[in-house]
Amino acid sequence: MPEKSFENFSVNTIVGPGTYIEGDVSSAGFTRIDGSLKGDLVVQGRVVIGENARLRSNISGTAVTIGGVVIGDVLANERVTVLSTAIVLGNIITCRIQIDEGCIVHGNVVTCSFKDEWEQRCAAFKDARSIRRG
Repeated sequence: MPEKSFENFSVNTIVGPGTYIEGDVSSAGFTRIDGSLKGDLVVQGRVVIGENARLRSNISGTAVTIGGVVIGDVLANERVTVLSTAIVLGNIITCRIQIDEGCIVHGNVVTCSFKDEWEQRCAAFKDARSIRRG
């Protein structure tokens, strides 16, 4: 029997309004958060943070759209979109960014020209963060 590959397997993960999760969350596909999350969010795909969502979380994904409150860092190797309803208290590292008028972003924003540079910046950022915590 051939070995199963889950690389192309798309999972739609939804955390609905009124839902609270404490702990790290990993997802293999599109993920939408409309509730509350306290813990890191690692997604192998697109992430949408709804405008009523509240996250105390570091977020990692390919493309991240933020409409709610995120207290933590956002790492996206394709793009980050910060909507007018969003509040981001943390750093953003991505290749492309769109920040709408009216939102609040408090942290460093780093845009990279290509994915290799993004990977290098993320590795250096994670190393520096672990040294500060240690």
